[in-house]
Amino acid sequence: MVVAEDSHSLAHRLRALREAHWPDVTITQSDLAQAFSAEKPASVPLLSSWESRSKPKTPPLHRLAAYATFFATKRSVAARPYRLIPVDELTADELRHREELLRELTELRAAAEREDDRTPVQDRADPGFWYFDDRHDITIVVAQLPADMRAKMPYSDPTQPDYVELYTYADLDALIELHGHIRALNPRSQVNFRIASDLAPDDYTTHLVLLGGVDWNVVTRELLDRVDLPITQVARHEEAEAGGFLVRDRDGRERLYAPRLGNHAGHEVLLEDLGHFYRGINPFNHKRTVTICNGQYGRGTLGVVRALTDGRFRDRNAEYLEQRFPGLASYSILTRVTVVNGRVVTPDWNLPESRLFEWPEGQS
Repeated sequence: MVVAEDSHSLAHRLRALREAHWPDVTITQSDLAQAFSAEKPASVPLLSSWESRSKPKTPPLHRLAAYATFFATKRSVAARPYRLIPVDELTADELRHREELLRELTELRAAAEREDDRTPVQDRADPGFWYFDDRHDITIVVAQLPADMRAKMPYSDPTQPDYVELYTYADLDALIELHGHIRALNPRSQVNFRIASDLAPDDYTTHLVLLGGVDWNVVTRELLDRVDLPITQVARHEEAEAGGFLVRDRDGRERLYAPRLGNHAGHEVLLEDLGHFYRGINPFNHKRTVTICNGQYGRGTLGVVRALTDGRFRDRNAEYLEQRFPGLASYSILTRVTVVNGRVVTPDWNLPESRLFEWPEGQS
């Protein structure tokens, strides 16, 4: 099969499947969205973005699998509402048709991605969550480790020949992960990182990305004090031994979500951290944004960052945000972050068990 390497080929094929695969059957984007929602929430705007004639978005592979399953058998449209037939209920001929169709769509997607790689970031249909199209400055704000911790680090003393400034930073792994990602997506913007205590007045009016919680990052603490969020971080030295996030629901009831700790060979180990993600309007400059990625421990901060940088999950998590909070300027998710042998497992926000609390509540 010869596949035209054009970013619009996949969109054209998806549109053709819906409009002409079965000429005697009318299938709207709403019909498909309803059928696809049996596996995972879908919407008309989402399908429309995949079929766009001008700037189509590239659907994730699991969505192409849904297309292949739906159009593999006319049983999908035997009655309204249309539905996805479970794969294990397809006949041998239907399975063969599904595999052929999925292979074709996957090849078209790969061709679109190859072209996307050659396209400047600012011209891509969907550059990604961390792309700031106004091209203004972006400032990543991290905390500095407390003095007693810095004293234990051999390269954190500026009087020493082997001094390394970054060793004085908290959430260093999250900073490295995010700084490179944001710079790659925003080549025409100035991307800086600053210690919270060293921010200049002009830094506050840029796009702000805050890493780390209220224990050490004074800017995170300041921003959260200025935002009317029903989520409050309880520092580890307050109220509860490990602290956590105190959530207030619409009825005024409060619940404390805390990290999960265990014991291994007499040592305390972190089994599950909490991560808090927030995107909103910068209170110091309403034409800029503020994004907060913080956790009760550093693993939670890294987990939130990786939710939107990890190549395996970032597209689906960004898609979830777009569907869950359509058109909203401010929104927030409190998420579980599983830790295995000290390593973070990237949270998938499409899984209900990953999401502990979302704000605003009641959006769809």
